[in-house]
Amino acid sequence: MDTLTRRKFLIASGVTGAAALAAGAGTVGWREIAGRASADPLEPDANVLVLVTLYGGNDGLGTVVPYADGAYHDARPDLAYGADEVLELDDQLGLNPSMTGFKALWDDKKLAVVRGVGYPKPDHSHFRSMDIWQSGSPDHPANTGWIGRWLDATRPDPMRVVSVGATLPPLAIGTRAAGVALPLTSFQAPTGPLGAGVTALSAADPADPPTQAMAARATGTLLSATALFGPPLDAAGSADPDEDDNQAQGGSAGGQNALAKQLGIVSRCIKANVPTQVYAVSLGGFDTHADEKGTQSRLLGELDTAVSGFVKDMSGQSRGVVVAIYSEFGRRVGANASQGTDHGTAGPLLVAGTPVRGGFYGDQPSLTSLDDGDLKVTTDFRSVYGTLLEKVLDTEAGRVLEGSRPTLGFL
Repeated sequence: MDTLTRRKFLIASGVTGAAALAAGAGTVGWREIAGRASADPLEPDANVLVLVTLYGGNDGLGTVVPYADGAYHDARPDLAYGADEVLELDDQLGLNPSMTGFKALWDDKKLAVVRGVGYPKPDHSHFRSMDIWQSGSPDHPANTGWIGRWLDATRPDPMRVVSVGATLPPLAIGTRAAGVALPLTSFQAPTGPLGAGVTALSAADPADPPTQAMAARATGTLLSATALFGPPLDAAGSADPDEDDNQAQGGSAGGQNALAKQLGIVSRCIKANVPTQVYAVSLGGFDTHADEKGTQSRLLGELDTAVSGFVKDMSGQSRGVVVAIYSEFGRRVGANASQGTDHGTAGPLLVAGTPVRGGFYGDQPSLTSLDDGDLKVTTDFRSVYGTLLEKVLDTEAGRVLEGSRPTLGFL
């Protein structure tokens, strides 16, 4: 079993290798973030895309539950949720009981459920499957990510793509440009008499010589960054972005945790008009080979609280903010002997936000017509990517993705 962790995936993907370095991949500091927000704010009509990666392979049948299908209960006699447990979406499907915030978004028509999402010739390897999702290239290996190619095709400014955490995922690597990683490093401005002195140094004075004026502006930028990003950073201070190797529960691992804190950072950046159009955050632990029900319910509850709170926080923004949530694959239909499920294929992809047209998109995979025990893919993931590129990032999909596929109607 090749248990995936975010760290292992990033190392295996070669993101720290020559291609990433050649593209300029690196980190960005809070002072530079605040400075760019002030000097080069995001255009008022530019939308924002937030990608949430669920590392480990989230069980789609435990997320969007086919509670009315007898085949579902036959395949998972001890894992299945009953009609009296799920949060009904219609007379066939319901959300996991822990997803009350998503249910409210559904009722408000701000949640789209894209069903049966995957890619041709599915691979059960965490590493290969996640590589396909992040490169957007299932037909052949690629050393660039789909968002990195969007940077290449539009304006290769690294600040336009920010990954919250210490490392940069492969999806953000292009040939000419790469996004930047934003480490969750906390800092505090001095207080008391020392703080008053530093504040006084940041005050502009027309009589200052050029070097002193430059120092004053730099000090002012640092103080602004501290005021703007200090609270969420302090809250995130206990979250080590690479602690995922120690997060295993129920045979699961992967991804960064403290998702609400990551999204808190994203919220501050958006409200400050940081010139970023794509943010990447993650949550791990979904490799539920054993004791799945409790582990997945806990993780989906964390996802629910974080994302529904973020969408509500963003509802007053004049620009469109769209959250897309995906995992490298779903799980097999039948439960295993350890009250878990093994690596599968297709799964639901969730899209949330004020601009979203809520509802179901794509066909629900059959539970009686399987591919060697796996769900058959009904929606190519590149149709989802193409929709996000064209409707959120205002970029023709063909400039980033190979081939032509229909877009979907959730935006």
